[in-house]
Amino acid sequence: MSEQGCSRRDFLRLGAAAGVGLAATHALAADAPAAAKPLCFNENMEYRRLGKTGMMVSAVCMGGHWKRIGSITGSGWDRTGGDLTEFDKNRYEVVSRAMDVGINYIDACSSGEILTYAKALKGRREKMHLGFSWYERELRFPEWCNAEKLVQGFDDGLKQAGLDYVDVWRVTCQMVPGNKESDIEAVCDAFDKIHAQGKALHLGISSHDRPWLKKIIERFPKIEVILTPFTAASNVKPADSLFDAVKAQDVGVFGIKPFSSGSLFVEGAGAGGKISAKDDELARLALRHILSTGAVTAPIPGLISLHQVDNVAQAVKEHRELDAKETAMLNDAAAHMLAELPSDYHWLRDHTWV
Repeated sequence: MSEQGCSRRDFLRLGAAAGVGLAATHALAADAPAAAKPLCFNENMEYRRLGKTGMMVSAVCMGGHWKRIGSITGSGWDRTGGDLTEFDKNRYEVVSRAMDVGINYIDACSSGEILTYAKALKGRREKMHLGFSWYERELRFPEWCNAEKLVQGFDDGLKQAGLDYVDVWRVTCQMVPGNKESDIEAVCDAFDKIHAQGKALHLGISSHDRPWLKKIIERFPKIEVILTPFTAASNVKPADSLFDAVKAQDVGVFGIKPFSSGSLFVEGAGAGGKISAKDDELARLALRHILSTGAVTAPIPGLISLHQVDNVAQAVKEHRELDAKETAMLNDAAAHMLAELPSDYHWLRDHTWV
């Protein structure tokens, strides 16, 4: 086993034993036996156990989205026309800086994101964990809700991206309402096949439907990871929380939309190359709040600049609990954020108690 952690071959050889005897806590216990260093290890980064996967992921990971990147690069992968050179350069440099500061997981959830990050990771794939969802060929579309088609879609995506394997196949499900249980049975059947071939190491699902997610992780123990919104305004419900089931089933959690698609920010969070100390502080406060709940393994903000990477890494280094002044500042910003959400993001208001 290398210093950088388990290889795919190590995983396939040791996978059955990896989930046995691991503590239920997300964080690595101080008295735990010595283990291989996490990928991209940096002593200034915190690493947390991603549930029963056994993977140690950075306390803040990298979401696949790159909203507003055009204001920096002049282009985006999904923009017609234009020179994509600056876009590709940006993605390569941001991934490189993420590695430098100890961020070790990228979540890619569309064809464009997968192809972009596969390109950015070329020649260094083993240095970063990768989450994979070619959502256009998954459960959001009825024609893909069977095991045969799911395997076909996965294999085609892997081939197009030039990837040998992914760390987490994190299938995108219907947002609300959730898919039928038979659809998840199809996912599990498809995963069994691609997992046996060494193409996907772990299985996860993404959904905005909390009651459905709770039911699914209780019903299907093969689900090791979930992705669901947890924003600067979110808190853990005192009773009947999704995280009661998460803890009982030892499931890892990536929190999506930590900044509510940028609605938290006052000045655009660095769009156009402008650096705002106010927005930087709000981003760090939001991440510290999310991590302090102990519910989410890692929030996964989209990062479009080197400065944003450095800022989220700084948030992990700062003291975790917000003081009274910081709490008031974040609460005011979160209230404004919820009031100013774009119409297509009003549903985030339903995620204040999770």
